[in-house]
Amino acid sequence: MSAATQVPERSHLTLAEAFADSRVMAGRQLRKTIRRPVYVIFAFVQPVMFVLLFRYVFGGAINTGDVDYVDFLMPGIIVQTAIFGALLTGIGLTEDLKAGVVDRFRSLPIARSAVLVGRTAADVVMNVMTLIVMVLVGVIVGFRPSEPVYELLLAFVLVLAFAYVFSWISAFVGLSVKDPETAQSAGFIWVFPLTFVSSAFVPTDSMPGALQAFAEVNPVTLAVDAARALTIGVGDVKGPLLGTLAWLVGLLIVFVPLAVRAFRRA
Repeated sequence: MSAATQVPERSHLTLAEAFADSRVMAGRQLRKTIRRPVYVIFAFVQPVMFVLLFRYVFGGAINTGDVDYVDFLMPGIIVQTAIFGALLTGIGLTEDLKAGVVDRFRSLPIARSAVLVGRTAADVVMNVMTLIVMVLVGVIVGFRPSEPVYELLLAFVLVLAFAYVFSWISAFVGLSVKDPETAQSAGFIWVFPLTFVSSAFVPTDSMPGALQAFAEVNPVTLAVDAARALTIGVGDVKGPLLGTLAWLVGLLIVFVPLAVRAFRRA
């Protein structure tokens, strides 16, 4: 049987079988990542560089009032790192498409959703490790979370959920362009405005009117504000938290079907 031969999915596929297929795909992706140690190292280097640059180069020029800039910065950097990690989903899927791996998966009697679910789940695991490294680096450079442990854990879970949802957006973009280089460029085009026109690095009230209006409804701002309130107790937590959850649910409803549809057409 050729790799490109289409084999129907198992009839009457149960949720347990689909979960098992997704777990196999996630395990395959994690093994693939671990076998590329240089790739793993460089995945950590970029976010650490952002911490050091903003902490020691730009931090002295940014006024955050009574809050130390490092405490203001770290929740924003952590959310940004999660989003940048999500970009790898789309790039990885285009690499698999280019190498013919996706055609091989299609020749197997597995759930069609397993490839995407497994890939996004594996990237969440990688994000867990990256975020742990980021928190440790933040503590080294002066970050001092002040809230109870359960609120810190809630902030961590919120950021991971944010990364997971953005993995589906990245998957849709990657499967739409079908080329790793284009997927990387396209990813940064939509990620950079979201991260930099937000409260991740500077207070939004320092922005011009139009940018401030965009920043205040930006899901990145809401996620950062929620993470900031949960870690250092600055600002209201309820509004940003509910706003972030609303954005995440809405984005999942839109982009999961779009990504699955793009995968079937790829």
